[in-house]
Amino acid sequence: MEPETNDARYAARQRWIRQPAAYGSYPPQEETYEDYGAHEAYPRQDAYAPHESYQQHEAYPLYESYGDAVGYQGHEPEPEPAYHVPESPEAGWDAAPSRRRDWVSRAILLAILAIQAVLSLRLDNTAFQDEALYLYAGHMEIAHLLHGTPTPIDYNTYFSGSPVLYPVLAAAVDGTFGLIGARLLSLAFMLGSTTLLYAFTRRMFNERVALVAAAMFAVTQSAIVMGNFATYDAAALFLLALTTWIVVRTDRAPIAAVLLAAPIGVLAVAVKYASALYLPTIVVLAVLTSWPHRKWRALLRGVLLALFVGGLILFGAKYTDVLSGVQQTTTNREHGTDSTWSLIEKSRDWGGLMFLTACGGLVSYIRRSRMNESPLSLRMSGPGWRWRTLLAVTLCGTALLAPAYQIHLHTSVSLFKHIGFGLLFAAPMAGIGVTRLVGAHFRYPQLGILVWVVMLCLGLSQSTWRFGVWADSSQLVSAVKPHVNKEGRYLAETYEVPIYYLRDRTNQRQWTSTFFISYQDKKGATHTGRDGYRQAIKDGYFDMVILDMVTTPEMDEYIAGQMKGSAHYRLLGNVPFKNSSGHGEYRIWIKQ
Repeated sequence: MEPETNDARYAARQRWIRQPAAYGSYPPQEETYEDYGAHEAYPRQDAYAPHESYQQHEAYPLYESYGDAVGYQGHEPEPEPAYHVPESPEAGWDAAPSRRRDWVSRAILLAILAIQAVLSLRLDNTAFQDEALYLYAGHMEIAHLLHGTPTPIDYNTYFSGSPVLYPVLAAAVDGTFGLIGARLLSLAFMLGSTTLLYAFTRRMFNERVALVAAAMFAVTQSAIVMGNFATYDAAALFLLALTTWIVVRTDRAPIAAVLLAAPIGVLAVAVKYASALYLPTIVVLAVLTSWPHRKWRALLRGVLLALFVGGLILFGAKYTDVLSGVQQTTTNREHGTDSTWSLIEKSRDWGGLMFLTACGGLVSYIRRSRMNESPLSLRMSGPGWRWRTLLAVTLCGTALLAPAYQIHLHTSVSLFKHIGFGLLFAAPMAGIGVTRLVGAHFRYPQLGILVWVVMLCLGLSQSTWRFGVWADSSQLVSAVKPHVNKEGRYLAETYEVPIYYLRDRTNQRQWTSTFFISYQDKKGATHTGRDGYRQAIKDGYFDMVILDMVTTPEMDEYIAGQMKGSAHYRLLGNVPFKNSSGHGEYRIWIKQ
């Protein structure tokens, strides 16, 4: 007998497992090779031939190659997919212009303008001191132009803009539609400024940056308040935006086309003298926007614009009366008492977030010029980093001009409005900052939304507070109306408000403010300052005195003390009011 092999022992053991009674109590230890082959379940096979039953087993079919061996693992081969996903195009964001992109962009812009209009129109209060002054002066100038009526005073000497431009236009609207109409005129100017911002930003960069820039600017405190504020700031800002748009839009036109911007820029300066602060920025933009197309010839464009603008300004200063106003309210303006740090804090609160976003856009734009998500743009030659640096620094640096100038003057008067002028130019870089933060294909939209919502909340709270700085004067006007006529003499802190609402009963010559007095007594002596108020009250010069203890509190306390000791006056009453700082009251004395 041949030695028992492992196969023989295995076969015998399997037979014992199936029929233990036929093989005894223990499995057989020996089995011949022939017995293994004769077993019914395991017929004899060739040494390397596959077993017949193994071939026929459904779960283990025989495969011809190693690649088919997955069937050995008990899995059916995966069926062929019925649909194949096509390859993605190279450009996920097409940089080429299209009508669809134009209409979508315009629709979003209209939504931004609607938001800006709602934010401005929600503000409500009676006329502010400056609004009342400009509208009243406009009515006086109209009367002078149409009927030759002398103006109460020479407004050229202390207005920060020409009295025959915006005041006349606003007064004409006010004469028909009232204060609401004059404020709606400012809203139209501000919506136009946002639209022009979108237009020239789109020209310099693209639609996405332009829309973000417009959305950021529209929710700033300056834009919201100036949109419902009847002063010449909105008109001047619109003219500056229009000048900038002309300069950017004519970057590829003949060089002489840039001269179209010169009269508009000079008109902006005439409307508000401080607008001249931003003309150098526009001249630099005239060079930079044309440089990629003209190279060194772009310098001629800037020089031509600067010379023409300068010539028009010199002509206006020589042949009009605005020079005295410029010197009095702008170049030789009296310095205030606000500290440098307080002005920096206010500038930070009112424009810091947008300026910080613009600085982020500045760094990002200098590092990478690509303004769209198309990989095709990687093979395009764009402007160099030096050109990008000059453009970005010019736009961002313009936002610092107004704060720097007012820090020099140590005054916060009108700072909240002047900051908006600089933010108009910084807005394109802020748009780049947000779009780069969001990323390609709107990868992180929540970051852009977060920045805009924070700016919206700041704009809402700051504009609400700003529009409540002055008190509602409706009760005051009602209280003093029966005691005002064209012969009386009156003393008040903010007398501009009563004369605006009661201009058919009184004129500006009859009113004296608590800021300055030059009183000539019966002996011909002239008294100024506190002595002037004391002597005028002692002589019973005023027919009515109105104090609110807000604008000039120290002088008000002194005058109130003089009123208590005078036998010429009696207290008519106290009119309560509420403003952003709390509660107060108008104290009204009339001559008895």
